Amino acid sequence: MMHATPSIPVVDFGPWHSAPAQRQAIGDALAAACREYGFVYIVNHGVPDALVDEIFAVSHRLFGLEPQQKRLAPHPPGYAVHRGYSWPGLEKVSNVYGHGADVDKLRQVEDCKESYEVGSEGNEAQPNVWLPENVLPGFRDFTTSFYWTCHKVSIEIITALALGIGLDTAEPLLSHHSGHGNQLRLLHYPPVQAELVREGKVARMPAHCDWGTVTMLFQDACGGLQVEDPHKPGSFIDASPIKGALCLNVGDVLMRWSNDHLKSTLHRVALPPADRVMNEAGNSDHTPPRYSVVYFVCPDAESVIQCLPSCQSAENPPKYTPIQWEEYRLMRGSTQYEVK
Repeated sequence: MMHATPSIPVVDFGPWHSAPAQRQAIGDALAAACREYGFVYIVNHGVPDALVDEIFAVSHRLFGLEPQQKRLAPHPPGYAVHRGYSWPGLEKVSNVYGHGADVDKLRQVEDCKESYEVGSEGNEAQPNVWLPENVLPGFRDFTTSFYWTCHKVSIEIITALALGIGLDTAEPLLSHHSGHGNQLRLLHYPPVQAELVREGKVARMPAHCDWGTVTMLFQDACGGLQVEDPHKPGSFIDASPIKGALCLNVGDVLMRWSNDHLKSTLHRVALPPADRVMNEAGNSDHTPPRYSVVYFVCPDAESVIQCLPSCQSAENPPKYTPIQWEEYRLMRGSTQYEVK
């Protein structure tokens, strides 16, 4: 297996289908990376390059619309339904949940990003919020198709991780993943003065852990994603873009299912490399625009997250109290959107 700079491993998923005898080795490599870093790059992952290129082109068209056009599909009030368009400053990402003065203080530093969330049309509890077809023709059909392509790939990745953590079958995990609980997120970080980010007056994406099972991330070439260094807590290492790769990370519920065998790691979007801190007009000390496509793989709403039998023993008892995914999702999401 190759290794990316600085340390996050790269795993070639291509032989998963072409060479079944290598499946265990692929599962072991994925699990080893997710145990140490909580992150891994995957090449030959199964999402066609042409589709990845197209979703980025669609994202550029979406975020290039006029503000009033994008707001024709507004994110619903509050945090219970996470769909549609979120304009800059609406969402606040953190690793804090609950309410109180700390949350109010967090919201004083605005996140400079905008996003659009798409889910399964079969998820009645999380109805999609669509732009009118004439505003962005084909957007609904293409993002829905891309959503289900990513789901198919995620099932193979979960199966590989199950092998890597020693499960006899992936069914204890796959049975909770119909695909209707997943979420496709298109993200745009507009140019911003780098000095404001350095001084903590604005943020791009503050440090946080993801809540779900795994996250599949497609990055553009801008850079800025950072992952907490497993050997130096509180320090971060760059997760630089690798062409053709998706960046996979473990979410909280997979960490819970595996009893900390796999790691949900803090990560953030900070400033890109210094030589890229300028906008498209060439003005120095501005960040370039950044686009990313995120696919959150999550359990079905009624799933109870509890330690897998094979991940516990008398010497290693369960570390977490069982909790239903919908309850956990709402608890973690309670600070992201203000309730007025």
